[in-house]
Amino acid sequence: MKKMLKFILISIGAILVAIGVFLAIVYTVNIVCNKVENGKIESYGQLVSVDGKNMNVTIQGKGEETVVLIPGYGTGAPGIDFKPLVEELAPFYKVVVIEPFGYGLSDVSDKERTIENIVAEIHECLQKLNINRYTLMGHSIAGIYGLEYVNKYEYEVSAFVGIDSSVPTQGGTDDEYPTGIYKFLKKSGFYRLIMKLAPDQHIALAVDDTTREQIRIISLKNAMNPNIISEGENFQHNFKAAETFKFPSNLPVIFFLEENNTDVEGWIPLHEEQIKNSVNGKLIELEGGHYLHHTKSKEIVENFRSFIEEVESNK
Repeated sequence: MKKMLKFILISIGAILVAIGVFLAIVYTVNIVCNKVENGKIESYGQLVSVDGKNMNVTIQGKGEETVVLIPGYGTGAPGIDFKPLVEELAPFYKVVVIEPFGYGLSDVSDKERTIENIVAEIHECLQKLNINRYTLMGHSIAGIYGLEYVNKYEYEVSAFVGIDSSVPTQGGTDDEYPTGIYKFLKKSGFYRLIMKLAPDQHIALAVDDTTREQIRIISLKNAMNPNIISEGENFQHNFKAAETFKFPSNLPVIFFLEENNTDVEGWIPLHEEQIKNSVNGKLIELEGGHYLHHTKSKEIVENFRSFIEEVESNK
């Protein structure tokens, strides 16, 4: 019995030591990689002074009309992530990709990530660029910010395009945001390990290896930074605030939605409700995942252009 007990205790001790060593390795590798990778980030776009901080923006295409792209929550490097969509839009439009504070190569802001602050900052950025008339095209949570935006700056926005965009009444936003867990994953290095195990989870398959590597590095840099955490903690406030807004009836609105969304009950009807009073409202379902702009950019742009032509012809 004593020998058996001794063997069990030694085994438990060995397991605990192995776990400790593993945790130490994950933590150390993360610190070293962070320092090395920060030096490998390649600049892109241009910096715009917004509220005393630098906001990164990419501008491509020379069309007379402008399309402004707003990313979904937690997109590491929007200026690169939107590349497949920008390439389809650029032959016809001036395309502006906004990287909100805490995203891409933009600074981290000291201000809380409320819908009011986020919308005001995006607008200030466009004003600094002398962009005063544009289509607002947004992915995921940009559907929430877009509602306040098109109501606050109604006479600047010529149309709204939602790419599997969120709606205020979709549910699930009342859950407590797991701040502690996310901070642990970031600090411990386990988030890097998760990214290693699923490297292409949120990266467009069409991009080249160099672009994919840049997205990975910048995503790890920005993951769970103070602005991303603050935005998550403000989900309940932001979704609730958006409930007070509707799309102006005369604003052209088109949604491109995941065809078989099983994550949100009533995904299609919720969007149909948003455009039921729109003079020019349309909904198109596309086969694919939540990041439709990674795989369906061509279809999105073709249908968007046809939609705008139809709107113009009906005037």
